[in-house]
Amino acid sequence: MAHAGTIRIGVGGWTYGPWRGSFYPEKHPQKRELEYASRQLTSIEINGTYYGSQKPQSFARWHDETPDDFVFSVKGPRFATNRKVLADAGDSIERFFRSGVLELKEKLGPINWQFMATKKLDPTDFAAFLDLLPWSLEGRRIRHAVEVRHESFRTPEFVEMTRERGVAVVVAGDGAHPQIADPTADFVYARIMGTTADEPLGYAEAELDLWASRARTWARGELPDGLDYVLPAREDTGPRDVFLYVISGHKGLNPVAAMALIERTR
Repeated sequence: MAHAGTIRIGVGGWTYGPWRGSFYPEKHPQKRELEYASRQLTSIEINGTYYGSQKPQSFARWHDETPDDFVFSVKGPRFATNRKVLADAGDSIERFFRSGVLELKEKLGPINWQFMATKKLDPTDFAAFLDLLPWSLEGRRIRHAVEVRHESFRTPEFVEMTRERGVAVVVAGDGAHPQIADPTADFVYARIMGTTADEPLGYAEAELDLWASRARTWARGELPDGLDYVLPAREDTGPRDVFLYVISGHKGLNPVAAMALIERTR
């Protein structure tokens, strides 16, 4: 893996009842679930921020409970993305970054701005939204990803728009959402949604091998085969960091699938 970016793999959140006694040991204290999960996984996507503000003390505690090399991604608030006119989201974006998220310090990874599946592309308005996103705060670089889930976004104009700004387009894997696998930033953000109850590791071994291979390919700065691209392949643009989350599907098995992928990418 010389000359490759860092691969981080995890799940969405860490509080889920069915994980207790399966992923988490029996009678493991709930207040220490993040401490445990962050030592089995290499990243977690914080979902609660999508629904409402969290306290600065919470972000600071999450920072302190996790290993030094652990990284969180964070969902941007729905108040910024679930609106008719995205260009008006500036106040919501500013409030989000004033809410304490920077208390994650060096463990703050990409912000995932998730859009409803009914949200269609308005190129002028979406570009205005992207231009509201801050790229540096308090001396810390901020990375952004957009999770768009309507077929209208599968256009060269949208891919070029995000590429010009260095915003990653979330790669939707094994789910119902349209896939845009074109690399548009110096990192890749993928969410795979195909775990099933009839596989002990959530995915079949061959599927785990495939996603692990794709993660390594992305990290080298290359393009994996078998994904849906909008534009023709570009020349290698150098190594990329990879953030891959096992989301949805049969949620009870998502942590074991993530751990199996971590083993395959070490």
